[in-house]
Amino acid sequence: MNYALELEQRKGMRASNQDYAAHDATDRALLLAVADGMSGYHGGEIAAEIAVGSLLHSFGAEARPVLAEPAAFLEHALGRAHAAIHDYARAQKLPEIPRTVIVSCVVQDSHAWWNHVGDARLYLVRNGRVEAQTRDHTAVQALVDAGEIPPEQAYAHADSSRVLQALGGPTAPEPGPGATASLQAQDLLLLCSDGFWGPLRTSQLLEGLDRPTLRQSILALADTAERRAGAHADNLTVLALRWDNAPSPSPDEAEAALAPTQVHADRQS
Repeated sequence: MNYALELEQRKGMRASNQDYAAHDATDRALLLAVADGMSGYHGGEIAAEIAVGSLLHSFGAEARPVLAEPAAFLEHALGRAHAAIHDYARAQKLPEIPRTVIVSCVVQDSHAWWNHVGDARLYLVRNGRVEAQTRDHTAVQALVDAGEIPPEQAYAHADSSRVLQALGGPTAPEPGPGATASLQAQDLLLLCSDGFWGPLRTSQLLEGLDRPTLRQSILALADTAERRAGAHADNLTVLALRWDNAPSPSPDEAEAALAPTQVHADRQS
């Protein structure tokens, strides 16, 4: 698999960073995940880390080197992550169970599968347009779907923080079957928290991606999101993948060529 990864995380105007992002890969499959701990519940950052860690553990156990059923894997892995947060809260005798939203994606055999809980988002961008994106599990999204408010007003709406599903909540999440798409060369996958996507209009998101390098695009978009959010800037996380569907070089070809730049995105505070 040939791809480039970039991760950008910022604390914004918050006292701490409750986002968590990570990825893992075999030579034939890749897992991406971004979680956004819910600040209204104690320990949101813990829930985010547990959730992503649980997904990574599941991927490591089942990707040998590919996943038999990526869509089913994501749905079941999100359920296990939810249970892991509850197990932690019981073991630590916490007064309330920490919660997090999450978006996750598997790339395998030149396809992407994704699923999410809450309002962490995935965008698939192709040829300068949004080819697909997740649908938020929020009260405001329900208003948008009903035609009561336009999408542009969702982030600033009074109920924008009212999430209908979360890992760690009192009931098990129902993320649904998720979605999938065949990847084409230069496709972009963006997994992000609402601190990133919320302040950005779709047109700004697409314009910001039109930079010479993926790193420059992600930094420019993060700057714009922080500037537009101003004093209300939330934790911001975006994990971006640019796909190249060209066949991987043989070991001899790779050794003969100049070593390509490979970005490994780990958690940043």
